[in-house]
Amino acid sequence: MPTYEYKCPNGHVFEVFKRIADPPPEACPVCGASPVETVLYPVPVHFRGSGFYSTDYGRGGRKRDRAKESSAESGSDSGSGDKSGDKKDTPIEKKKAAEG
Repeated sequence: MPTYEYKCPNGHVFEVFKRIADPPPEACPVCGASPVETVLYPVPVHFRGSGFYSTDYGRGGRKRDRAKESSAESGSDSGSGDKSGDKKDTPIEKKKAAEG
């Protein structure tokens, strides 16, 4: 069972060990003032590394978009009418062509 912290209007802070389904206390056990309010604390969150968004979601989407763009570009470049050599020149073949 969790421990909950409450604060009364007079400034007293106290803890109650209770189930989640149990109702909150109606009055302060020290002075009897009511209503009491639940004290909430911020939860520490640490983002480490190069970033949550860029490592988990950002780059993967960009890679897929770039792959789609490059495949679309390569498909549109073959409109020259020469269908015999769809294969692109390798770097060695380009060197030989430049030398020769």
